[in-house]
Amino acid sequence: MAKITVLLADDHTVVRQGLRALLEAEDDMSVVGEADNGHQAVQLTKRLQPDVVVMDIAMPSLNGLEATRQITRESLKCKVVILSSYSDDEYVRQLTDAGASGYLIKQSAGQDLVMAIREAKKGNAFFSPAISRQLLDHYRKSFVKGQSVQKEGNRITSREVEVLQLIAEGQVNKQIAAKLFISIKTVEKHRQNLMNKLEIHEVAGLTRYAIAKGIIEKPTAFPRWTPGA
Repeated sequence: MAKITVLLADDHTVVRQGLRALLEAEDDMSVVGEADNGHQAVQLTKRLQPDVVVMDIAMPSLNGLEATRQITRESLKCKVVILSSYSDDEYVRQLTDAGASGYLIKQSAGQDLVMAIREAKKGNAFFSPAISRQLLDHYRKSFVKGQSVQKEGNRITSREVEVLQLIAEGQVNKQIAAKLFISIKTVEKHRQNLMNKLEIHEVAGLTRYAIAKGIIEKPTAFPRWTPGA
């Protein structure tokens, strides 16, 4: 029987090593690759076509949320299982909306992850008990009260999310342009679009927004930016 192929995406080497040891001890699983940031996770998923990606949320350059969105948008056959230290309602809702097939907190038992990967491969969902309760509460409240829908014109694009993360990580326009292989003028346009859509016109505010939405972890200090940077 063919093994379930797994890609590990986490920016901590020791975590990836532990997960690899755990999964490769199973007769029906094989770890085919490792990524330490979201961009690498997306690229390796395209190249390796794993059955399941085990994805952390807080990663540099491109976070796990946006990486999950890009993987599911590409209609790749693989499933994404989130394994994170975060269990906040905002993270859980955004990741499930983005197409994640499972969500486990890192405090979960190792066998929960093994089971989640097997269920994801079958096309089923698997969540930690606490996460299941949060999802149930969220959708019950949404059904009873009605869910406000963001206007399409104000929704930030996938590229804008990438730019937002890099801004919040302290990157200046030149660095962002080089990292995303776009022109500085294009970065400036994305920056302005972000500020207009979010009605936030300074970098500290964009950083706070990125933290609140789970795009980045809380930095030690807010980055500074001056016009023309």
